[in-house]
Amino acid sequence: MSNLARKIEQQRQEQHQHQPNTEPIIIKRRASITLGEKFLVILLIGLFVIGAVKIVSSSYTIYQTNVDIQKMEAKIYEQTKLNSDLHVQVEELSTYERIWEKAKSLGLTLDQNSVKTVQD
Repeated sequence: MSNLARKIEQQRQEQHQHQPNTEPIIIKRRASITLGEKFLVILLIGLFVIGAVKIVSSSYTIYQTNVDIQKMEAKIYEQTKLNSDLHVQVEELSTYERIWEKAKSLGLTLDQNSVKTVQD
């Protein structure tokens, strides 16, 4: 072969070496979801739902307890107010003047000789 022919052959080989591989790249697809993975996902979702229901249930129970406490406090306040009013009424009705007037209206008299005093 002549020199020119060798140069052309070498150029072709060099071009052939510099060309990238034109082989198709095979992308391996992952297998579908396995039964174990499905079970784990369902288990996780189930636990999440159970936890959410538990939290909502606990919040509702706490809310109901707070409502009951507020109702009870309102009843206690009303009863305390009633007791206070009754105490004031007892104080007013138990004055000496009122008792004396009531005794006179019933026909009772005060005999100073029958009254005994106690010394402290």
